[in-house]
Amino acid sequence: MPPETTFVATIVLGLVLAFFGGILASKLRLPPLVGYLLAGVGVGPFTPGFVADAGLAAQLAEIGVILLMFGVGLHFSIRDLLTVRAVAIPGALGQMAVATALGFGLAQFRGWPIGAGLVFGLALSAASTVVLLRALEERNVLDSANGRIAVGWLVVEDLAMVLALVLLPALAGGLGGGQGDVADHGAPLAVTLALTLGKVGLFLGLVLTVGTRVIPWLLEQVARTGSRELFTLSVLATALGIAFGSAELFGVSFALGAFFAGVVLSESDFSHQAAADALPLRDAFAVLFFVSVGMLFDPSILIREPLAVLAVVLIIIPGKSFTAFVIVLAFGYPASTALTVSASLGQIGEFSFILAGLGVAFGVLPPEGRDLILAGALLSITLNPLVFAGLDRLSGWLHERPNLLGRIERRGNDRLAVLPAVNGGGPRDHAIIVGYGWVGSVVGKGLKSQNLPIVVVDRNRRRVEALRERGVPAIYGDAATPGILEAAGVHRARLVVVATPDGYRTQRILDLARRLNPAIDTAVRTHSEAELADLERQGVGVAIMAERELAFGLMDYCLRSLGATGDDARQVVQRVRVGGAGGVYDRRRVVPSRGAPELRQHRDESLPPD
Repeated sequence: MPPETTFVATIVLGLVLAFFGGILASKLRLPPLVGYLLAGVGVGPFTPGFVADAGLAAQLAEIGVILLMFGVGLHFSIRDLLTVRAVAIPGALGQMAVATALGFGLAQFRGWPIGAGLVFGLALSAASTVVLLRALEERNVLDSANGRIAVGWLVVEDLAMVLALVLLPALAGGLGGGQGDVADHGAPLAVTLALTLGKVGLFLGLVLTVGTRVIPWLLEQVARTGSRELFTLSVLATALGIAFGSAELFGVSFALGAFFAGVVLSESDFSHQAAADALPLRDAFAVLFFVSVGMLFDPSILIREPLAVLAVVLIIIPGKSFTAFVIVLAFGYPASTALTVSASLGQIGEFSFILAGLGVAFGVLPPEGRDLILAGALLSITLNPLVFAGLDRLSGWLHERPNLLGRIERRGNDRLAVLPAVNGGGPRDHAIIVGYGWVGSVVGKGLKSQNLPIVVVDRNRRRVEALRERGVPAIYGDAATPGILEAAGVHRARLVVVATPDGYRTQRILDLARRLNPAIDTAVRTHSEAELADLERQGVGVAIMAERELAFGLMDYCLRSLGATGDDARQVVQRVRVGGAGGVYDRRRVVPSRGAPELRQHRDESLPPD
């Protein structure tokens, strides 16, 4: 192939093969990242057929690293990290220490130098940002409490890996490499380390003092021009320019410069638009980065060193996952949180690739170590959906065994599963609220404002403890498990409110509640038409579908805004409800409620009349 076409061929073949690999991986219900890596293996020097230019691919991958790290910085939120810092910071550092120690032990067993063992173990300790975020999004838990802890944990890992990328070039000589600053200049390790940290500190000082003022101001001036392409160009120029300048002027890696360029922008009003504009180019070059990583992988290691590959996978999945599980439980979080975090971290990805490549480039890590890391990444990413599925089954199994779950979570502290006595005999004619998140807490506040008795049942241990400190009767446990509703006094209760979105658990809770108290009234939250119809057939007191209620509220406002009176607007909304638009099923519109409390209407006199 003529040299002048090699660059174009590398880009075209890389993207085309990555596309087909990603499609195949998606069809197999695997992350597309697996397909990108296999595309790189296909055009690499270790497989027959066309061999792409590894040098050009590495340079394209460098741009991919810059844009990946820029994206990580854009999504980095100090506020989000601070909300979960109590568990994320010590947990992530503890889990990384354990994984690094396990990897170091494997490296020592294979006779590698100490420096190689440290780099190898550290590369096995950090999860993939891309895989973790994608997995949480697919399960709709990214914005949940469990998701925030997993993301905060990942941010701490990312920061630790960024620090490792900064220090590795300076420490390479002292770790046994032949190209580090120590080896080149013969300077003492402490002096080299101090100079490196000094350069990084100076760079960060300029970025965080000057950059936070100049960059947002510059983007604001560009935004005022009204040119979309000019704004996109300014975002990319900022990311690439700071990355290049940091490397040339301060000796800081491209990755660190791009990361802090993203951090600076993340705190500005332009962060969302910058992320949206940079996303297409970032994704394209990130694909080329993963393809270039695949080109470095020698698949024959799966045959030559199957036991070593198996050991690496065992460190990544059961080793890291079990460590994270134990740490989260030790901080007092429920098993569901521990399982979500442990499944999320049971893989490695882009930071591992970058660190492994840097280690090989500086002569610290042998090429065999990079191959083992790549093999572990491919297999762990491929197996990650199965890990989530397996831990889901484990979670269900544990919740069917409340005694075992209680010993795991509470470690002998059974007081949270016992309802404090009220006037010696517990509450009567009360409402049991299952799930005290956003929806349940609003219901609870309304009932407490009228001095109506409530008992909360929640699977979040810390939430239950906080409620009890405020004097709210609360039970820790899964209401779908026999024994929990009894502890909440369901046989004396008047109403059970299911404010959680899990349809299967809702059915189970209703069955248990009615078996123990056939006359109990029920109010249920649901998220689908099918569940709404099924609840209607069961004769629940009221079933509310949140999305439809939102639509009815908007409809009512629109009618009033366009001139309809309040009575007319309510009548129209009611006709739409009855006409089959759904949203709410209320048994009391059909038959008298069995013992349901009379609802009292209150009106704010400060509002204008309808």
